[in-house]
Amino acid sequence: MGLIAMSERDLQRIEVLSKVIDGRMTMVSAAHVLGLSTRQVRRLLDRMSAGGAASIRHKAIGRPSNNRICDGVRDYAVAIVRERYADFGPTLAAEKLAELDGLTVSRETLRQWMAEAGLWLSRKQRRTFHQPRLRREAYGELVQIDGSEHRWFEDRGDPCSLLVFIDDATGKLMQLRFARSESAFTYFEALELYLKDHGAPIAFYSDKHSVFRVAKKDAKGGQGMTQFGRALSELNIEILCANSSQAKGRVERMNRTLQDRLVKELRLADICDMDEGNAFLPSFMERHNARFAVTPARSGDLHRTR
Repeated sequence: MGLIAMSERDLQRIEVLSKVIDGRMTMVSAAHVLGLSTRQVRRLLDRMSAGGAASIRHKAIGRPSNNRICDGVRDYAVAIVRERYADFGPTLAAEKLAELDGLTVSRETLRQWMAEAGLWLSRKQRRTFHQPRLRREAYGELVQIDGSEHRWFEDRGDPCSLLVFIDDATGKLMQLRFARSESAFTYFEALELYLKDHGAPIAFYSDKHSVFRVAKKDAKGGQGMTQFGRALSELNIEILCANSSQAKGRVERMNRTLQDRLVKELRLADICDMDEGNAFLPSFMERHNARFAVTPARSGDLHRTR
């Protein structure tokens, strides 16, 4: 005779019902201990008398859950992910399965399937820890800016830089612009679009790129400021330069997110060059901000219009 699997709850019921049968406990006391009605206890006693202790075993043990997704759906989803979204994270892969393939699977279920299929590593397996800097309190108080050189169009186009402007308080993407490289000219182009769309923030926070900071301490021209820095001064926008990439961690992390999520969105849209990319970026920013931007600690917009 094979072993019969029982849950802890079933074993407790057998123990209590045995006491009732032996006259060591009343039916009312048993109902109280088991959290059942006396009628339910009576039914269990009748079942136990007719079929023995094994009849108390819950009928669902060993059966698949009613909520279990069939293996065919799982295999189909994993096959699509392997073919089209093998380098996607579970969140983005779940979005695209629903949006492009008509297959709705929860992010956590897909995460488990991808991990089992060797398509995903857990956060614990891949994460390095950092202590994030506290956000500024108000929208428009501080905007982090950076350029990220990357093969944004993979093998469909040339590598280029993406100029990234992100609000520190909300994590909102304020401006994205593909450019051949980081230069004063390309930052002026992006700044013009930023001012037109949002107005002037209180301050920009950047690295020590030569666009933002004069490298030579004894520089005589321009009051020790770069051309871009002088333009910001005229606009009454402060420019702050970080001492390390960790200090401007929010935009650095955003760069990594964009190198993952944006690259894949560009691939799915079959976008191959900067002109097509720049036309695509506003709709990408709108979708991204709707999902990931947060509410600032203090209400109001500190951007100034001229």
